[in-house]
Amino acid sequence: MKPVIFGIAGERISAEERAFFQAAQPAGYILFKRNCANRAQLRALTDDLRALHGRDDLLIMIDQEGGRVARMQPPEWPAFPTAQTFDALYDIAPATAMQACRANAAAIGVTLRECGITVDALPLLDVRQDGASDIMGDRTLGTEPMRVAALGRAVLDGLADAGIVGIVKHMPGHGRASVDSHHDLPTVTASAQELETDLAPFRALRTAPMGMTAHIVYTAWDAERPASLSPVVIQSIIREAIGFDGLLMSDDLDMKALKGDIPTLAAGVIAAGCDLALNCWARMDEMVGIAGILPDISAVSRARLDRAMASVAGAGEPEPLDALLARRDALMLAVA
Repeated sequence: MKPVIFGIAGERISAEERAFFQAAQPAGYILFKRNCANRAQLRALTDDLRALHGRDDLLIMIDQEGGRVARMQPPEWPAFPTAQTFDALYDIAPATAMQACRANAAAIGVTLRECGITVDALPLLDVRQDGASDIMGDRTLGTEPMRVAALGRAVLDGLADAGIVGIVKHMPGHGRASVDSHHDLPTVTASAQELETDLAPFRALRTAPMGMTAHIVYTAWDAERPASLSPVVIQSIIREAIGFDGLLMSDDLDMKALKGDIPTLAAGVIAAGCDLALNCWARMDEMVGIAGILPDISAVSRARLDRAMASVAGAGEPEPLDALLARRDALMLAVA
């Protein structure tokens, strides 16, 4: 198995992709809007991936947050509210906000489970800061670390209720970035003491099954390298200061915050301490290059992957989608 998550070009696995994936044996896959036409098509795609690998617990992930980040879209799938919706509700009734947030996450999870998706890149534990780029904005759960942690726990629990593994992101915190890391490399100059605010939600949820790194330079820790490529940040901050021992994946290698060819970047994030490299765009030449340069997954990383996927193995049949949506909406209306 190669320590990488690959994208898929279309609504079905092509013959070229099938042969390559069988040979390369990536750890998992990520899906985008281009892969999601309808329930039947998407279920057939994920079933095909599982059959290809012979594993029911295959990591098949998606970014289904709600609001502007939603790969599965109406009218085929429900629209879900932004994270900021629950932050605002928390101002009025914290317990109700957490209950509504959990029901909403469970509803997202049910839509994923129905289509054979096993992992969602949610929740964001980035603590929103004044003056930061709007790339996080309404995707975040608030400006106060313990509120972010409380609502983040509700999201993880809701996803798990539906048998879906959650990913805490973007470690060690994206809330201060002044530019969008999809386009530029953010540099955060806050002191180590100031950055304790950013670490707090991740520390509170350090037992989460999976995490994702941020493509950001934190000058207090490593002024030369973004977190995804920094052994200092990954080992000293994410693994030790936060105490996270779950499966750690990079953010997408194709984001413009990172410079260099994609296979070399993949090797770099693995060498820095990420368990998996994330390569989203399904360009065959890049995927072949990645598979050629990466070592096999380490025993430690494979154990983290297996443990993360097993974390929801005992999940029973979730509540029906309509019941979850009705409960979420009733909770939100009760304090409107």
